[in-house]
Formats: sequence, C-alpha cells, structure tokens
Amino acid sequence: MILDKEMTAQLAQYLELLENDIVLKVSAGSDDVSRDMLKLVDELKALSSKIKVEKVELERTPSFSVNRADEDTGVVFAGIPLGHEFTSLVLALLQVSGRAPKVDEEVIEQIKNLEGKHEFVSYISLSCQNCPEVVQSLNLMSVLNPNVTHTMVDGAVFKEEVESENIMAVPTAYLNGEEFGGGRMTVEEILAKLGSGGLDASEINEKDPYDVLVVGGGPGGSSAAIYAARKGIRTGVVAERIGGQVLDTATIENFIATNQIEGPSLATNLEEHMKDYDIDLMNLQRATRIEKKDFIEIELENGGVLKSKAVVLSTGARPRKVGVPGEEEFRNRGVAYCPHCDGPLFEGKRVAVIGGGNSGVEAAIDLSTIVKEVTLLEFGPELIADSVLQDRLKQISNVTVVTNAQTSEITGEDTVNGLTYINRETEQEEHVELDGVFVQIGLVPNTDWLGDNIERNRIGEIEIDSRGATNMPGVYAAGDCTDVAYNQIVISMGAGAVASLSAADYLVRHADEFEKVKA
Repeated sequence: MILDKEMTAQLAQYLELLENDIVLKVSAGSDDVSRDMLKLVDELKALSSKIKVEKVELERTPSFSVNRADEDTGVVFAGIPLGHEFTSLVLALLQVSGRAPKVDEEVIEQIKNLEGKHEFVSYISLSCQNCPEVVQSLNLMSVLNPNVTHTMVDGAVFKEEVESENIMAVPTAYLNGEEFGGGRMTVEEILAKLGSGGLDASEINEKDPYDVLVVGGGPGGSSAAIYAARKGIRTGVVAERIGGQVLDTATIENFIATNQIEGPSLATNLEEHMKDYDIDLMNLQRATRIEKKDFIEIELENGGVLKSKAVVLSTGARPRKVGVPGEEEFRNRGVAYCPHCDGPLFEGKRVAVIGGGNSGVEAAIDLSTIVKEVTLLEFGPELIADSVLQDRLKQISNVTVVTNAQTSEITGEDTVNGLTYINRETEQEEHVELDGVFVQIGLVPNTDWLGDNIERNRIGEIEIDSRGATNMPGVYAAGDCTDVAYNQIVISMGAGAVASLSAADYLVRHADEFEKVKA
C-alpha cells in the first residue's frame, strides 16, 4: 500500500465529498515510480465509486491526469503527489468533481476571464513547503478555465528534465515554455503577473483614512490588526504577502499550545482569523515611504497613498545575503536559501552551507542525507549552534566543518561550480569545488524604505520603547523589524498586540486633534 491507514481513512472522508464522477488517466511504465503510482491510483479508485481509471500515454511517464467524465481539465501530476503535495491531490480530486473552491468570488471571476492559451508546468519537490501553494493555485486555474493547463513535475523523478532546464530551485513555474516565476506564489500573485487583478493607485487613493493601518501581514502584523479591529475602529492591513516569513518555514515546534504546525498552515490560519473581523486586507502591496502630515501617509510602490491616524509597522525580515561576487548571478542556479525546498535537487552532489548557527547546522544535517558531501563554513573560530545540534553534526561522516572561513566568491559558469574563501588564520585563499551553496546567515530587517523618518539602529532595526512606540508620533512597530531581543513567532504576536493597544490608546489621547482634521 502507498497510503497508510491514517491517510486512507482521511482520504476516504474527503472522497465522500466528490460531487460528480472523475476519470484518472494514467501513463505508466515499468519503473518503480510507475508501479507505485499505479498502486496509488488503484487505492483511490477503491475508495470511491465515482473514480474511474483509464490507461493512456501522456507527455510524461509516469504521470496521471485528473479529469471530468466528459472533459480533460488539464490537471496533471507527473510523479506521485504525496508528502507536502498530498493536499494538492485531494483538492484536485474535489475541485475537478465540481466541489466549489474556497476562494473569493472576485478571484474566481478573474481566472475565468483569462484569455489566450496558458500552459503551465511547475517543478517541485515533495519536501518543499512552498510548492503546494503554486501547485494548488495553477490546478485551480486549470479547473476553472479551459484555456489553462497545469502539470506538476516532481524534480526527483524527472531529474534529466530538471537538469536540462538548469532548474536548481523549487518551486519554479514555466508558462508556454518560458520561465514564469520562482518561489512561493499565491493565485492572486499569479494573476497579478498575468496582468489580472490587484489594486491600482486610483483604488488605493480613494480609500478613507484608517484609525489604525498595519504595514505587514506576518504574525506581528496579524496580531496587531486583530487587536485593533476588536476595538471597533477602522483597521487596514497592507502587506507584500499575508503570512510573511512564516510562509517560508517548514515546521514550527515552539508555537505554544500547538505541538507542531507547518508554516504555510499557520499563515493560512492568520489570514482566516483576520477575515473574521472587519479588516481591509490589501495584499501584494509594497510600502515605499512613510511621512507624518495631518495623517500618517504610507506610499506604495504603485504610487497609491494610504492615510491613517496611527500606524503599526510589522514588516519582518528577509534572509541575509553574503554579499559576494556570484551570489546574485547564480541565485536559483546553485545558490539557494531553503534547504528543505531545494535540497532534493542536489541529490548525490556536493554542496556548501554558509553559516554555523542553528539554521546552518540544521541545514547541513538535513542535506547530509541527500547529497554526497557537505562543506559547512563558519566565519568565526567555532560553530555557534546549540550544543545538541553540534553533537548530531559530529556523528555525520559526509560533513566537513571549516571555521574561520570568510567567503569571498561563489564561482560558476551556467551554474555554480565552486566557492572561494579566505582562511582567516592563515590569510590563505582556498577553493572548494561544489554544485550548490546554501546561505544560512540570519536575517536583515525589511526597513530600508523608511529612510530617515523612523529611527533605526546600525543594523536597520526600528528602535522602539516598551509600548512599541517609534520616534514618530502615532507610529508603532512590532516583530522582527524592530530591535527586540529575540526573533520568535510568539514574541512577534505579543509585540503586535502591545503596539496595537498602544496605537488605540494614542487615538483616545489625540481624539480632539483628529476631529479638527479633514481627509
């Protein structure tokens, strides 16, 4: 059996929700993956009388498509969609059968109105927590619009195809044979890239001033928005992506009262919780300027300007880059930042991990089970990861630790072929031949856009007091973008609540001033 008892029981419950008959068209060979795929298809068929199976020849083998009884939907799985993609399989079965997707009606209409031929192919790995968002979004578009097709390709199964396309990061999506985009993309983001949907500057400018406007949609921003909305005041959230860094986190085990949860699942929970309140959610919007006038003004990348009486900044942080020649040139062509997502693409190859903290050592440990060799480079004289991680690392034979190593260049031609570093003890330059480099050296706050208006420390973190207040009256901040001592989800959430309550108190104390101001 491919599905264990728990998965089988869970799937049986979902398949009871099938609206109409569906046909699985299977293209299988004599290889092991094909045999396992056939077993999975047979198990699906055994769980519901509404599932039929046909053997055909598809473009890729092994693969299978999910279709209506009288129509090909263009939803294809090249590989076995288990692991992180199990949910993608379940949703495809339900949606193709006619089950209504849990998506805003506005998004559904945008998908249906897409014109022209759109043949998508997404390259994924089953260990990637970001890939299902892309797979599910493109599948949904295929189900709703006959002009759209989508094939999910498991890079671990179709290695030759992945290597021929020089794909070294997942998810990577192609449209009509040309690279379309990489990394996590929601259906709204995909539609925006296609020129459909999203708020323009005129729509932004027409919005009335908010009582509290939250900039950022991660744990801190979500918490701030919910606490503000519960006060019954006009609340808005403007964010590049709802969920923030949590979307890029594989498994969270230190979120109190929840033993374990995947980052994307927590991000979904955050968004759904905000939707329970009267909060104006503005996703896929990047802030570029803040200025204090009668109201606090937040200018966006599209030129629109939002106004608010009080603002909570919770813009989070992003992976810190090494800043050496070759890093940008070979990004997604051997330089990666997510070992969980991209590690399987380097199976049997040689890689380096830059960074000797917890993230770096954890990455080296995880990669050691997939790749041939791991070289772990630490700038300082010793690793700084927790001792329990270092003890585990010492037991692994294919990991080499190099301390006092200052990375100076990442080399390559079409893709990465090596890394050069300076031995800080001997001052000698050393070179290691590699196929990939994973950068794990911490985070940098997303505060560049604030300019000189908001005081920040030497590493760009917003300086706040115990109430979350910044130097600008009416502006508060929370989370990883601030100078808080520790960056943790629970800390960001608590800080978001503090900042929001402080902002609400600010509104009360300055109520007379706002009564005199007209938008």
